[in-house]
Amino acid sequence: MINNQVSIEKNDKKMLNKVFWRTMTLSVNYNYERMQAFGFVFTMIPVIETYYQDQADRKEAYQRHFELFNTTPTMGGFITGLTASMEKEAASDQLFDKSSINAIKVSLMGPLAGIGDSIFWGSLRVISLGLGISLASQGNFLGIILHLLLFNIPATLVRYYGTTLGFGLGSSFIKKASESGLFNSITKGASIVGLMTVGAMTCTLISFKIEKVLTFGSEKLAVQEIFDSIFPNILPILLTFICFKAVTKNVKPITIMIWMICLSVLGKVIGVI
Repeated sequence: MINNQVSIEKNDKKMLNKVFWRTMTLSVNYNYERMQAFGFVFTMIPVIETYYQDQADRKEAYQRHFELFNTTPTMGGFITGLTASMEKEAASDQLFDKSSINAIKVSLMGPLAGIGDSIFWGSLRVISLGLGISLASQGNFLGIILHLLLFNIPATLVRYYGTTLGFGLGSSFIKKASESGLFNSITKGASIVGLMTVGAMTCTLISFKIEKVLTFGSEKLAVQEIFDSIFPNILPILLTFICFKAVTKNVKPITIMIWMICLSVLGKVIGVI
């Protein structure tokens, strides 16, 4: 029913099937530099090869998608479908703002991750595991199968139809938004949301605290409390900016990681962090 609603062409449908299967690899090569970027680029290969014939355009598209990306893999289908639709539009319209593609991606990955984590990891997985474990604890092998079916069937359906729905909605939405001039406002809003998402990730994913306690006679003063009173989470933010500056100076990420490990061990040994 969804396919009829979005009126996807036969060639696009064939391409989307490849995208759907490749979304299974989103977290295969997960890393803490770009997270799911490798998987996203691999997922977008059929899209890029379908819509871009010039090698320079393909290279630009690969580089565009080799940026930080992270969401619940099950919900990634909708984002890849929408992104594929935007790439199709960008390939046919030279005036299309290609920077908006990543802006939309980043703005969606956070909200959809929250939905996906709550439904699939927080609820469905717990329910399916509970039912499966209750059978398995009685020596019934069907417990394992029950868990796999209860979790993976809904997850696969959401991933599949999400890809199709994202592509179909993207085609009609982008056309209307471009004609009305609304797209620039949406891109700006998406960029703001994306920056907020990345900023929030800096505070939640990076832990950097100073454990040193200064003693003045009978008084004790925790250094970390001083920083928190001035600017909460300022140390993780400063550390992020330092690493970002190092990357812009062509310092390799592995070099930055080694230095951070060495400084962390040294700081722990001398009791600073």
